[in-house]
Amino acid sequence: MIRSLHRWFGLVAAVLIAVIALSGTALSIFPAIEGLTTPVTQDISVAELAARIQTTEPSVELIRRAPSGRITAHYFDGDQPASSIIDPATGSPAGSADTSTVERWLIELHRALLLDDSGRLIVAIGAASLLTLTLSGLFLLARRAGGWRHMLKPAKGTGDRRFHAVISRIALPGLLLSSLSALWMTASTFGYLPEGAGAPPFPSQVSGAIGAQIASITLLQETPVETFRSLSFPAAGDASDVFTLKTAAGEGYIDQGSGELLAWKDSNWVNRLTDLLAMLHTGQGMAWLGLLLGVSALAVPVLSWTGLAVWFRGRGEKKGSSVSADEADTIILVGSEGGTTWGFAETLRKSLAAHGMHVHVGPMSSFQPARWPIAQRLILLAATYGDAEAPASAQGFLERFRRTPAEKGLSLAVLGFGDRSFPAYCGFAADIARLAEEKGWDRLLPYDTVDRQSSPDFARWGRDLAEMLGLTFELDHRPTRPKTWELSLVSRRDYGASVQATTVILRFTPPMPSVWQRLAGNAFPRFEAGDLVGILPEGSEVPRFYSIASGTKDGFLEICVRKRPGGLCSGQLTALEPGQTVTAFVRSNPSFRPLHSGRPVILIGAGTGIGPLAGFARANRARHPMYLYFGTRHPASDALYAEELSDWRQDGRLACVSTAFSRTANPAYVQDILRKDAAKIGRLIAAGSQILVCGGRDMAAGVAAALSEILIPQGVSLAALKAEGRYAEDVY
Repeated sequence: MIRSLHRWFGLVAAVLIAVIALSGTALSIFPAIEGLTTPVTQDISVAELAARIQTTEPSVELIRRAPSGRITAHYFDGDQPASSIIDPATGSPAGSADTSTVERWLIELHRALLLDDSGRLIVAIGAASLLTLTLSGLFLLARRAGGWRHMLKPAKGTGDRRFHAVISRIALPGLLLSSLSALWMTASTFGYLPEGAGAPPFPSQVSGAIGAQIASITLLQETPVETFRSLSFPAAGDASDVFTLKTAAGEGYIDQGSGELLAWKDSNWVNRLTDLLAMLHTGQGMAWLGLLLGVSALAVPVLSWTGLAVWFRGRGEKKGSSVSADEADTIILVGSEGGTTWGFAETLRKSLAAHGMHVHVGPMSSFQPARWPIAQRLILLAATYGDAEAPASAQGFLERFRRTPAEKGLSLAVLGFGDRSFPAYCGFAADIARLAEEKGWDRLLPYDTVDRQSSPDFARWGRDLAEMLGLTFELDHRPTRPKTWELSLVSRRDYGASVQATTVILRFTPPMPSVWQRLAGNAFPRFEAGDLVGILPEGSEVPRFYSIASGTKDGFLEICVRKRPGGLCSGQLTALEPGQTVTAFVRSNPSFRPLHSGRPVILIGAGTGIGPLAGFARANRARHPMYLYFGTRHPASDALYAEELSDWRQDGRLACVSTAFSRTANPAYVQDILRKDAAKIGRLIAAGSQILVCGGRDMAAGVAAALSEILIPQGVSLAALKAEGRYAEDVY
C-alpha cells in the first residue's frame, strides 16, 4: 500500500512539485545575497535606531527589521512614498528596498503559480503531495534497508533504483521540513490555524499630547534592535494616534506624548511557531539553511526522473499480480539476488490461484506475520548468496524470523535454490529450516532444494505440495530469458599464451540508449565494478557470468577471462576480435563492493579475480585507503593490469600492491603474502577495514584459513566480519 501511495502521488504530482521545488531553489539564493549585502546591525536599542533614521528622514512612518537583520524604513520623498534599506550605524539610506522584478515573479510562481488564491490552494496540494511522498519514501527506504536502524548503511542495488535511494536519503530531511513548513504557512494564510495572540485592543484613552522625543522613550530604550520586528510612527498631527511596537515577545502601543506603554499583548506559541517555520522555509535569518533546503529541492526533478524510470522498468519486470497480504490465505516470500527466483514464485502463484487460493507474493524482507490475519500457509523460496548469506531481497529476514515466535495456525515450507558445486549449497535456506524447527513452526512440507534452477526439481517439489494440499497441479516452470543487448568488443589484451593459460582482458562498448529507452526503462542498465555480466554463448541458452571490472562512468564494460579446457563461453570470448559482438545482460551484485565509509579496504584475489578488484581501484577517485593482495603465475606472462596497478599506486588510488607468483623460483600464493603481512592486516582490521575476496574456490578457502589465523589476536572471526558486512567473496 505504501509503495502504491508513493508511486501514484509521484506520478500525478511530479510536474507540479518540480515547479514548486525549482522556484524554491531559485528563491533560496536571495536570502543568502541579502545576508551578504545587509549592513551590520550594531548593538543598539530601537530608540537609538529610530532617532538616527528620524534625523535623516523626518517623514519616516514605519521601520521594519527582517529576520536577516536588514533594516528598512518607509517614508515620503516629497509627496511620493519611498522605502530604503538603512545603515543602522548612521540611519541613512543604503540602497533601495524594492524587491526585484525577478524575485517578485519567482515569489508569485512559488506561492501561487501566478494564479492568486486559487494558485495558493494548488500549491498547498503540491506541498501535501510532497509531504506524502517524503513520508512514504522514508518508510520505503527503511523497508529497503531492512529496518529503521539500518537506514544509514550503504544503499543496496544498482542503477536507477540505487541512485533514487541515495538521493532520497540526502534530500528527504530537507524536503520533509520544506513541505511541513509550507503547509503550516498556507494554513496560516487561509486562517485554518489557531489564532495567534494578535494586537492588544487599541487604547481608549491617550494623553492627547504629541512630540515625545523618540530617543527618550523607555520601552524603546530597553528593546534591543535584534529582537524588534517593526515600529510604526503615529500619523503627523493626529494626537489620538500612537507608536506601535512589534517584537519577538509581543506587540504594544506607546503614547506619542508621554512615551508610556498604553497596552501590550505577549505573543503565543502559534506566533512563535509560525515565525520559526517561516524562517526555516524561506531562509530569512538562516540563509545557510535556506540554501540547504534549496539544494534539497533540486533533488525533486532528479527523483521524479529516476522514479519514473524505476516505474517503467517495474512495469516491464512485473512478476504478476497477487492479492494484498491481509487478504491472502497463502503467503509466498522470495529471497533472490539476481531475480530468477521470482519467476519460480510466479509459476507457483499462478498454479495456486488457479485452484481458488488467495496468494500474496513479496520479498522476504517484508516478513511480518502480524499483518497476515487470515494466512494459513507460508512458503519461503530462498536463494543463497555467497557463503550461506542472505540475498538482496531477504536482508534482515533471519534476524526478524529469530525474534518472531512460531505463528499458530500458520504452516511453513522452505525451498532452497542454489548450486551443488558450491560448498555452502542452499546454506541460507538450510539455516532458515533449522531455525524454524528449533522455534517449533508447523511444517507444511519437509525442507527441500532446487539445484541450478532445475525445472524438474521444482516440479517434483510441486507434486509434494499439491498432494499435501489435496490438489492436482503440475509446476511447469519455464524460465524467462532476460532482456539482452549486443556488446561490441573495442579492445583486448592477451596474457598467458607462453604458458598455455590464455587469459584476456576484454573491453566492450555498452549500447547508447535513446531518450525514449531511458524514459521507458529499456536502456542498458547502469553497472558498477563487482556486478556481473551474463553472456550467452553461441549454441547455448545458459548464460555464463563474469565479474565486471569497470563502471558505467568509465564508459566501457570490461571483464577478465581465462580460457577453460572445453569451456564453450570462455573459448568463444578468448577468440573474440575487436568489432565482433556478444549477447549479454547485467546482473546486480550489490553485496560485493567497497562500503562508502572511507575506512580501509583490503582487496584479495588471484588470476582473473583481479578483474573487479581492479575496477574498485579504478573507481577509488577519492583515494580512500585500499590495499591489494594479488596472486598469479608468473610476472612475465600473467601480470594482469600491471601498468594500471603501477599508475594507481602512484596516484594514491591504491595504498599498497603486494603480489605473489606461483611459477617462479620462489613460488608463493596469495595466502602466503597475507601471512607475511599479518601484523599490518591485523591493524587494518582493527581499524574497521573491509575485506573483499575474488577468485577460485580453492584460493578463497586458502585465504579464509589464512585470515582466520591472522584474526585470532584481534579476537574477531570471519563470521563476525561477514555479519557486519565487512567480509565478502565473489568465488567461482
